[in-house]
Formats: sequence, structure tokens, C-alpha cells
Amino acid sequence: MARWPVPVERLDLGGEFGTTRVNACGPAGAPPLVLLSGGGATSASWYAHAAGFGRTHRVYAVDLMGAPGLSVPAGRALRTPDDLMAWLDTVLDGLGLDATALLGHSYGGWIALRYAVHAPERVARLVLLDPTQCFAGYRASYLLRAAPLFLRPGEATTRRFLAWETRGGRPVAPELVRLMGLGARDFRGARTVTGPRPDVARLGTAAPPALVLLAGRSKAHDPRRVAEQAQRTLAGARIETLAGVGHHAMPESEVAELDRLVTGFLAE
Repeated sequence: MARWPVPVERLDLGGEFGTTRVNACGPAGAPPLVLLSGGGATSASWYAHAAGFGRTHRVYAVDLMGAPGLSVPAGRALRTPDDLMAWLDTVLDGLGLDATALLGHSYGGWIALRYAVHAPERVARLVLLDPTQCFAGYRASYLLRAAPLFLRPGEATTRRFLAWETRGGRPVAPELVRLMGLGARDFRGARTVTGPRPDVARLGTAAPPALVLLAGRSKAHDPRRVAEQAQRTLAGARIETLAGVGHHAMPESEVAELDRLVTGFLAE
């Protein structure tokens, strides 16, 4: 969090699943923007965009419950995708948000899209950064390379995996590599709550305006296939690709361009 270039308000929101840590910045009266990080990352990973997003929005970066970060599970266990949606309901309730722009990266994109299907009236605009398991499955090579993260979690394994995934593009910042490695080790027993691809067909005309930003060098999945499927299934979605950007480095790559695309879309 020391890398965030703006003042941050730390919020701890109680609920039936425990206490959720939210890092907030930006003008208090500005339109809200909720950020959901990728698997293994934390709210701290948004440091590169805190200033850009915070110029026009009240930004709420959330530590996912049960994942690395400072959210503390307690009470009812979070076991199913429906539990995950109920948890996010309580987070928005705790922030006093009837509706918000929702932005998610990777696994956070899956949560954001599923939440849009779950409660479309609460999602004013939807931004998905190289979302996984939303419009296409993982590449087999990615899953094979990721296997050691579960067998031998730690900083060294995480560093090797991220060096492979980002080869040829911008590397992940050393601080975030270390953070993800420590998280993988210290949260080894944590169970990621996931499920099938969100049924976006249920949205129909209720689909919120959506921007899908893809990492052109993503090794997690085939970006072209993701773009085609997103265009076909998510009504009215705008699809953009950031060439030369890898999947895991996306939140800190092409910062000015990503900020421009996201804030421009949110302002429409």
C-alpha cells in the first residue's frame, strides 16, 4: 500500500461472512467504482491506477474474502458462488452503494460478471480486464505451468511462473511478486470459490454497459477467442485489446492507456 500515490482510507466492513477490508480513495462525493483483484492478488495491486481512477471516482479496492489480504473470514463459511454473490451484496450494502461501476481483473472479472448477472440493477457499468472463465476456458499450457503454485507455493515458484507468463512483455513488479508468493504460501489452505461461466444470456436487455479489455499477450487463454465470444454473448459490449500486455501484469501495464480507456468509458 506504500506504493499508492494518493491518501487511502482503510475500511473494515462487518458481515455474515466476516470482516472485509476495503481501501478507498478519491473524492467522497464522486461516482463509486469498486475494484476486484485477480486470484492471488490483493487490493494493493491497484496502486498504478489509484490516482487515475481516483480523479473522477470514489474508488473502493476490495480484499476478497478468504483470499490473500486483510479480509478476515468469520461466521458463515463462504463455499459456493451464491455465497460469493451474497458476500458482495453485503460489501456494497456496507459501503452504502445501491449501484456502482464494477471493475474486475482475471478471477475478479469472473466475480464481477457473475455479480452483474446476479444483481444487474446494482451494476451501473461493468469493466472486465482480461477476465478468466467468462468467455473461454484456460489454455492447457497455462494450467500445466500453474500447477507448481499449488504443489510448492511460495515466492520462488510464483516468480518463475510470472516470469514465464509475462515473457516478452512488462514483468510484474517485484513487490507484487513477493506479495503473491507470500499469499500463496500463507493462504495455502484457502479454497477459491468458483463455478461455471456466468450465464450472461440471462441478462438480455438488462445487461449493463460493458467494456472488456483484453491482454494481447495473455497466456491464460486465447484473447481472440475471448473477444469473439464476448462480442457474441454480452449484448453491446465494447471489446478492446492492449497489444503486448500479459495477463498478470495487466493491472500495471500500459497504465496511461488503460486509465484513458476505462475513465472514458465510465464517463459516457
